Amino acid sequence: MFFPTLIGMAFNSALNICDGMFVGHGVGSNALAAINIVAPLFLVCAGLGLMFGIGASVIGGIRLAEKNIKAARIIMTQAYIAGAVIFGIVILVSLFFTRPVLYMLGCSPALEELASDYLLWLLPGLVFFYLQCAGMMLIRLDGSPRYAMSVQIVAAVLNIFLDWYMVFPLQMGIKGASMATSISCMVAGTMVVVYFLFFSDKLKFYRLRLTLKSLRLSMRNIGYMAEIGLATFIAELAIGVMMVTGNYMFLSYLGEAGVAAFSVGCYLFPLIFSVSNAVAQSSQPIISFNYGAGQPLRVRQALDIALLTAGVCGVVISVAMWMGSGILARVFIDSADVAYNITAAGLPLLGLCALPFAINITFIGYYQSCEQSVRSISYMLLRGIIFMVPGFIVLPRLLGVSGLWLAIPLSELLTLAIIALAYLWRRKFRLS
Repeated sequence: MFFPTLIGMAFNSALNICDGMFVGHGVGSNALAAINIVAPLFLVCAGLGLMFGIGASVIGGIRLAEKNIKAARIIMTQAYIAGAVIFGIVILVSLFFTRPVLYMLGCSPALEELASDYLLWLLPGLVFFYLQCAGMMLIRLDGSPRYAMSVQIVAAVLNIFLDWYMVFPLQMGIKGASMATSISCMVAGTMVVVYFLFFSDKLKFYRLRLTLKSLRLSMRNIGYMAEIGLATFIAELAIGVMMVTGNYMFLSYLGEAGVAAFSVGCYLFPLIFSVSNAVAQSSQPIISFNYGAGQPLRVRQALDIALLTAGVCGVVISVAMWMGSGILARVFIDSADVAYNITAAGLPLLGLCALPFAINITFIGYYQSCEQSVRSISYMLLRGIIFMVPGFIVLPRLLGVSGLWLAIPLSELLTLAIIALAYLWRRKFRLS
């Protein structure tokens, strides 16, 4: 499960890096800052997709362990219908209230035109993006992690090529980068639908009844899916909160150059998130299936292996960001740009979050898989909002600009301390 998932997410990370590289060098640092303004909205959409995808995958995995294939198919279909309705609302609000949405996300007048161009051309691909996000989890549950990997690879390679082609040969600027993302989302979403229509093993779309009783049951199931997957939605929302809060704080301390520098960190943060999430997502079907089958020893073994893997991945990423901060900064921003020095100095500090973040996400995924939604949601709120937002506000006053970069690592460390203490306490008394 892990290596196909990791490879697929590695391609997604490469996509983020290439996207930033093409836009940064082909359009300019202000374009990077403009994308960083819109990115939180995109992350909220990713969070919704993963929320329903993980919720449906956990419940579906338990139903498959109980040999109830029909119930698993119903859950999958309900998840897709709920997501399509919510995404439709998001798209309409963003289309008709573009300017208020952008300023709510921290836009400045200097960035408004670029941010508006990026947002409007991104909207057509969002429904397909939902199909992709939710589908990755369900395809892995169906026993086809390699197909899920191929969807991510095809989308990433296509997006990278279109990014280059539209930004450089066609000279379409930030609009071209946005169109490239939309087109790749459409292709990936179509591949997911094709899988469930023609190639899936157990999970297929199921025709739902339209009776009042059926609608009530659907609403109950959708609510339960949302409850289980809410921690993952909060994870994506937290990255959005991180971006919005960071945009405001970097803008107030360092101006547009600061937002451009922070945007480089935001382009690299999905690398940390993707590798850590690969561990959580690859262990999730194993844990949820064995949890449903009443095999606590196998659940514990899967968690131990996942934590070890997460620890190794976190250390590797942290060391890479420490040793290669200058190179990474040059990938996105010209060394003559004011934002370059800010970026090169800040990336090593941001890299400190990699290890605790990887372990936190693995624990949270474990609690989701065992239907312990209160714990997973609580820990995600701690790391993503409760500790992080005050950190962005307080640390710069104490440490200056370095405090802006250290807010995220501090939030992850504090959350890890609480998770570890609670887990060890419960394990000692055999309560977990």
